[in-house]
This record gives sequence, C-alpha cells and structure tokens, in this order.
Amino acid sequence: MLTIVLLPGMDGTASLFAPFVAALGGRYSVKHIVYPGGQALGYAELESLARKALPTRGRYVLLGESFSGPIAVAIAASQPRGLVGLVLCATFVRNPYPVFGPLTPLFGRLTGVLPVKAAPVFAMRHLLLGHFATQHLITSLRRALSQVSAPVLQARARAVMTVDVSAQLAAVRVPVLYLQAQHDRVVPHTAAETIVKSLPSVQVVQLDAPHLLLQAVPGAAAQAVHAFLQPLQTKPSK
Repeated sequence: MLTIVLLPGMDGTASLFAPFVAALGGRYSVKHIVYPGGQALGYAELESLARKALPTRGRYVLLGESFSGPIAVAIAASQPRGLVGLVLCATFVRNPYPVFGPLTPLFGRLTGVLPVKAAPVFAMRHLLLGHFATQHLITSLRRALSQVSAPVLQARARAVMTVDVSAQLAAVRVPVLYLQAQHDRVVPHTAAETIVKSLPSVQVVQLDAPHLLLQAVPGAAAQAVHAFLQPLQTKPSK
C-alpha cells in the first residue's frame, strides 16, 4: 500500500490532518510528521527531523502543507529511496511576500511582542478559514495552537521570511501536485506561479477553499490527491 507522509503547517501538530485523513477512506497508509512544540527549530533542523522519520521501506508520497512546503521540496530534491510523488498544499518555495524581506529584523521584534497564538479568533478565522469557518474548525485550530509555545510559532513565522528552496524544486524528479486554495488569504497565487515557473511539469488543482483547504474541504482535497496518486500506485521506486 502506498504511504502518504504528511508534513504539517505552522502549528507542527498532526491533529489538523484528521478531516483529510478520514476523507482518504483508508486507501493509503498514512504517516504523520510532528514538530516539537517547545523547541524553536529552523527549516534546516525541521528538515533533518522529517528525514529521520521517513519510511524506510515501500513507496511513499510527501505532502507538505503550508509552512512545510519548503521542507517537502528539499527532501524530494534529494531523491530519497521510495519517494514516488510530491503534493504541495497552499504553500510556497520562498518568502511569498518578498517585498517584506528587508523588514525581517523588524518583523522578528514585532512577533516577539505580538504572540501569534494570542491572535483573536476573528483574525484567525478571516485569514485561515474565511467564510468556510465553522465552530468545529475554529476549535480544532485553537486546540492545535495550544500545543505549541508562542516563541516556537514566532520562530517559524520568521523562518518563512528568509526561506528559498526554488533551486531545489528544479531538481525534483517525481510527479508534483500543487493544491491551490482559491480563497487563500495567507499564501498569494503568485506562490504557485513561482513553483510552476521553476518546474513546469507541476500539476495545479484549484479548490474552492480557504488557506486551510485540507480542513475546510477535505473531500475535494482527498479526491484531487487520489486522482494524482492513481498512476503512482504501481510506479516502481528507485
């Protein structure tokens, strides 16, 4: 059975994947990568952690959600044994807002004063869920964030400002699917355009969804992933 390795968004937990995993209907083996909620690790350190948790046998696909997109790309570019596909979900390969690059030091100071996890409910709902918000999704999001310290969330937000794996993306040799949220208020559409420019073979599927598309429209997301994975079910791994 093909394994889907799930790399989480900025919360770093596995809990928010529950609706998507349920929508997959048991058609795949699923492995969750979880990031430490009390350690402020950078992209390089989180990538190392993820690599150590990859399946050691059989075929698998990486799914990098939001914050974890650069990690999934970096791993896929190294062509690890067993990898047959890559799914990028509402994510980026470099700072999606490069105009703010020179303000990174200031951004770092501000995030130290304004804890990410203390953001009002209406702000999180507007940015991450929009009109797709339900009380269940909001509760799930707050529960996930409660497992992560404010300094860790701040460190991850700062890391996004300087990450750039666009060169590694060009080295990816497995099929790639990009799930794009049509109502994404966090990652702009230009992020997908940058990815396609670096790797024209990327298959882009747009979903009527907010940034948290795996949570808001798990059925549609699972259907898109399943259609992408069908040809890979029997593809031999290296």
